[in-house]
Amino acid sequence: MAAHLVKRCTCLLREAARQAPAMAPVGRLRLAWVAHKTLTSSATSPISHLPGSLMEPVEKERASTPYIEKQVDHLIKKATRPEELLELLGGSHDLDSNQAAMIASVWHGTLSKLLGSLYALGIPKASKELQSVEQEVRWRMRKLKYKHLAFLAESCATLSQEQHSQELLAELLTHLERRWTEIEDSHTLVTVMMKVGHLSEPLMNRLEDKHVLNRAQDITLPHLCSVLLAFARLNFHPDQEDQFFSLVHEKLGSELPGLEPALQVDLVWALCVLQQAREAELQAVLHPEFHIQFLGGKSQKDQNTFQKLLHINATALLEYPEYSGPLLPASAVAPGPSALDRKVTPLQKELQETLKGLLGSADKGSLEVATQYGWVLDAEVLLDSDGEFLPVRDFVAPHLAQPTGSQSPPPGSKRLAFLRWEFPNFNSRSKDLLGRFVLARRHIVAAGFLIVDVPFYEWLELKSEWQKGAYLKDKMRKAVAEELAK
Repeated sequence: MAAHLVKRCTCLLREAARQAPAMAPVGRLRLAWVAHKTLTSSATSPISHLPGSLMEPVEKERASTPYIEKQVDHLIKKATRPEELLELLGGSHDLDSNQAAMIASVWHGTLSKLLGSLYALGIPKASKELQSVEQEVRWRMRKLKYKHLAFLAESCATLSQEQHSQELLAELLTHLERRWTEIEDSHTLVTVMMKVGHLSEPLMNRLEDKHVLNRAQDITLPHLCSVLLAFARLNFHPDQEDQFFSLVHEKLGSELPGLEPALQVDLVWALCVLQQAREAELQAVLHPEFHIQFLGGKSQKDQNTFQKLLHINATALLEYPEYSGPLLPASAVAPGPSALDRKVTPLQKELQETLKGLLGSADKGSLEVATQYGWVLDAEVLLDSDGEFLPVRDFVAPHLAQPTGSQSPPPGSKRLAFLRWEFPNFNSRSKDLLGRFVLARRHIVAAGFLIVDVPFYEWLELKSEWQKGAYLKDKMRKAVAEELAK
């Protein structure tokens, strides 16, 4: 029954963790207090320290409590919140210490999810309960399945910032690197690549060898598609790049047209991210008879697919000078109402306010600029040869689907784009952008902009408005100086 209790509690803890940002602080403290109180109650229980003669009544009481256990089973099934389960141990139900502290008998998968839930709840590192579960994980490390190791590594990397969890993460990565040959199916391979591959380059290289290159002749197209999409998401370029992409193009050559249309777009988009798309592949998805099915799509999936078509179109336009067409029509690349319909983040709001103060007047720059390439610039400015702001809307802007200016920019002028990079734009715990945002930056550079990168980890260090303004000015000077030095 204790195993049943822990398993059910883990499921509800995971659900509560997903809702944690919306919970009131008092609620979160209450949940953490209940967990601490109930999980430690067994360690201080006096029952196990009673002399033998006094244990006999206790043993008789245990033998006469099947009804109580049935009651508890019913309450476990009926519970809808983690607190209800945890309070069973601290309430009037006479559960003994053995029933309350059977962590060692919990299944591997449940134990893994329990540790992830404790990290998500923000249990203090000094907590004996957290330390106990972490130690149990260490003892079982060799017995845990590969997928459990990967789940725990992801939890340590994304849910906990504490040093002790990073020590456990290092141990988990070591085991993942040593046991990579245990992966037997493509689903596990791709999951590990996407969730923890970026945390260890040696692991990623071994996974690359695992069922791509070593089983080139037997690899299935769905498996190859999954690997390619994982590589694009992480912007991962395999060591044996030429060999890998030769295999990709060989497999896709005759079978691409027969795939589901949205998957065709995903695959060509992935090749664009990795700078491996061929002209014939671009033409296949940019052909009017193909892309018309996604024009004006109302579903979120269709809109996401069309957004990728815009990126593919931009790749053909900006990175393939000899590309002869077709391209998306001008009416299709004009930004729709949803292009700027996004929730404003704290970093975005602060950046806009600082830029307004830096520019002085609205005509010296543009905020939230939706381009014909499917990307939105946080801001755009135009500098003359002396570094002074020019009225940006008076000049021709080829990156806009519907330009407003008519004058050509003066000789020596520089067009700068401000790009804000939030935490989710990066590979976990690294300063490497995910593939999608690497593609965005590449396109904007190819469109003739100098880039002013504003990553979250630098912006968070700035405390005053003066520091923020000075930071942006310095970034602009460096961008111009690097261009002049070329």
